[in-house]
Amino acid sequence: MVFISMHGISLSFGGGPLFDGIDLTVERRERIGLVGRNGSGKSTLLRLIEGSLKPDSGTVSALKGAHIAYLSQQVPDDMPGSAFDVVASGIRQYTDLVAKQRFAGLLDEDTMPMADKSDRTHGTLEMEGEWYLSKMLSQLGVDAGRAFNSLSAGLKRQVLLKRALAGEPEILLLDEPTNHMDIDSIKELEKMMVRFAGALIFVTHDRMFLQRIATRIVEIDRGRLFDQVGDYETFLVRRSVERKTEETQNALFDKKLQQEEHWVRGGIKARRTRNEGRVRELERMREIRRSRRERPGTVKMEVHEAERSGALVAKADNISFNYGDTQIISKFSTTILKGDRIGILGPNGSGKTTLLRILLGMLSPETGTIRLGASLQISYFDQLLEQLDENKTAIENVGHGTDTVTVNGKTRHIVGYLQDFLFSPEQTRSLVSVLSGGERNRLMLARLFTLPSNLLVLDEPTNDLDVETLDLLEDLLMSYAGTILLVSHDRTLINNIVTSTLVFEGESVVKEYVGGYDDWLRQRPQDAKPRKASFRKQDVLLAQTPIARLKLGFKQKQELAALPDIIERLEREQDDLFQAMGDPGFYKKDKADIVAANDRLEAVKKLLEDSYAHWEKLEQIRLDGENN
Repeated sequence: MVFISMHGISLSFGGGPLFDGIDLTVERRERIGLVGRNGSGKSTLLRLIEGSLKPDSGTVSALKGAHIAYLSQQVPDDMPGSAFDVVASGIRQYTDLVAKQRFAGLLDEDTMPMADKSDRTHGTLEMEGEWYLSKMLSQLGVDAGRAFNSLSAGLKRQVLLKRALAGEPEILLLDEPTNHMDIDSIKELEKMMVRFAGALIFVTHDRMFLQRIATRIVEIDRGRLFDQVGDYETFLVRRSVERKTEETQNALFDKKLQQEEHWVRGGIKARRTRNEGRVRELERMREIRRSRRERPGTVKMEVHEAERSGALVAKADNISFNYGDTQIISKFSTTILKGDRIGILGPNGSGKTTLLRILLGMLSPETGTIRLGASLQISYFDQLLEQLDENKTAIENVGHGTDTVTVNGKTRHIVGYLQDFLFSPEQTRSLVSVLSGGERNRLMLARLFTLPSNLLVLDEPTNDLDVETLDLLEDLLMSYAGTILLVSHDRTLINNIVTSTLVFEGESVVKEYVGGYDDWLRQRPQDAKPRKASFRKQDVLLAQTPIARLKLGFKQKQELAALPDIIERLEREQDDLFQAMGDPGFYKKDKADIVAANDRLEAVKKLLEDSYAHWEKLEQIRLDGENN
């Protein structure tokens, strides 16, 4: 059943076309990840579907009577009422919509899939009312009567999400839903989205969320849509192939055009008669070249690295910290050495930024001691971007009163430097107050990287960055020679960058683990995570028996010996599937074949994950049995 249909959509905002005759059809239960560079039109496309924006030409239609819920990227600062009032307004808006549609005769009670729930939703609000919505909010740890404006940005976003879901929409549009959310909240959102029965279109910079949720990827690139069924990793493989093909075709075209230009300048003069057909073909090629929209440039980042610090960066010994009567950190010790890459994880409000500031000597602990190393030069990215002056231009914020910047001994004009961060000459002279969230983050990075540093401190640097810029930032951090302290809810970034992780666990307890986010999941105490249900009898027995007292039985020894070959076969099959799905010709097949291949890929991934987990479990039992 088609829930959304867009046909021939064109839209411009004064300059070139943002959309150039695009088409898009969305069916029930599809979960579409919308990707593209900042400014490509992702949020605009959501607003076109939601109806608050109209195209210059073309048509946008949704399933008759469907309830569309939209979560904007921007969190309002001045929404009146309590958290309860905000969530309740989502249901009231829906019931009002149903009443208007019925009155106008637009709601077909027999065929509209949402029709049977309108009375139920209205009844829920009237009969269960406060209890129903208060329960929803209590799951977030929010007092229903608390003023919405007093909540943190992360809690505001979750309350707004509850409002969007309260009316049980058929079409759900989410613009950067994970912004300001902690990891636990993101994981809960993932569960909700997997269960969502309607049509979902979402924009996110969280690559793990994108990989886990999307069943289809739509990329906006130079005013066109590139549509692929499958997950994000498969999309990346196919896109890489398509871009290489495009570059090759463009290079061949440009070479032929150059040859024809040479002919028309020199060859025609040597002939008494013109080849009119060839001249007309040259004019056609010139027009094609003029109309070609080049891919937008990529951010060029370079950190201004200072001389190396001493071996010791910071040493915390038995530190504690309180806010009033609330203990934030209790008896925590750590040693940070030159070259370490430390990730900091924890729920919103747990004290991650506080811990950062204590480690940097910006706050003094209640008890314990902090010792900082010698020759530290710190560059600090704060998540609130407080270092940016909104009443000054981009040039003034980065240049500090000069027209040039110096990075690693190279002096650059500031306009050229900011163009490396994708700011046009006009934007460099714009006030920060008119820049978007992604542009402000890029400006903050541009400012940060002009300052010499051997200790880079990043507190939530990824909000509002597009995925391509995030990939480039990740590459830069991986090559950075200094020490890194990184607070982030981006699990992929944590996995790829850090060498150890400080995690807030329980009340005021901070523990240190080797590796990134996935490594923490494997190492954390078993009682700190819910035990997964197992459908295999032997796994149930293993989970219930102390490992130190277990030894492998005959059947388990056979399984352990066979698992490496099984894993190898699965990995080969996975590689073959990736290679096949990376071929542009693959997507000319029947949709059923494409879906079947994608389903098999997901099944192979799950089998691999289970096989690795089972091998690790059996191997650990074998080793423990030998040691006992």
